[in-house]
Amino acid sequence: MIRRIPQPRDRGIPDATVARLPLYLRALNGMAERGTATVSSEDLAVAAGVNSAKLRKDLSHLGSYGTRGVGYDVQYLIYQISRELGLTQDWAVAIVGVGNLGRALANYGGFASRGFRIAGLLDADPHVVGDRIAGLVVEHADELESVIKKRGVSIVVIATPATAAQQVCDRVIAAGVTSILNFAPVVLAVPDGVDVRKVDLSIELQILAFHEQRKANGGPIMAEEWPDGVVM
Repeated sequence: MIRRIPQPRDRGIPDATVARLPLYLRALNGMAERGTATVSSEDLAVAAGVNSAKLRKDLSHLGSYGTRGVGYDVQYLIYQISRELGLTQDWAVAIVGVGNLGRALANYGGFASRGFRIAGLLDADPHVVGDRIAGLVVEHADELESVIKKRGVSIVVIATPATAAQQVCDRVIAAGVTSILNFAPVVLAVPDGVDVRKVDLSIELQILAFHEQRKANGGPIMAEEWPDGVVM
């Protein structure tokens, strides 16, 4: 049986708040590892990279307001956020596309501690099928639907070349999975009710390059500074 990822609760947590909860959780986990028992909203906000007013408002959606003069209990806040994100249960994940990126994801040890279990690795390359990675044997992509059904896969990570991503996406959705993490450099077309999170490293690098260029030039590039041949 495929387990659905729970939607934000009826109390109506804004999407922007949901997007920041993992930041708070990461900061809190770091504090817990250092033995910190309580934390002020100001210190947690700095660690998460947000302002304290926004953090307090976000956490109020969880029913957590902290204690005046004391702050937030770190372990309890970790539990609250983990519960809201659905991380208090085990989510089975399949990775489709076991190239360099897929292998790196499969070998990442942080998934298990955060509630995600890699349940399957699949690839269409016969030279890759049969390889053992992080204790799992790579299976042929033809077995995708079977792996999803038999292992209760809730989330699929697509790390294939762009040309194969949409077909894989369509098969995943037809098999009943509605949560996809896409690393392929392409925008996937999905029906309503399917959640896709896209990670494009090249775009992030281009954005950083833009900011580096602005810093190097002392400000924005004006029209008269454009290289010959660049037109709007």
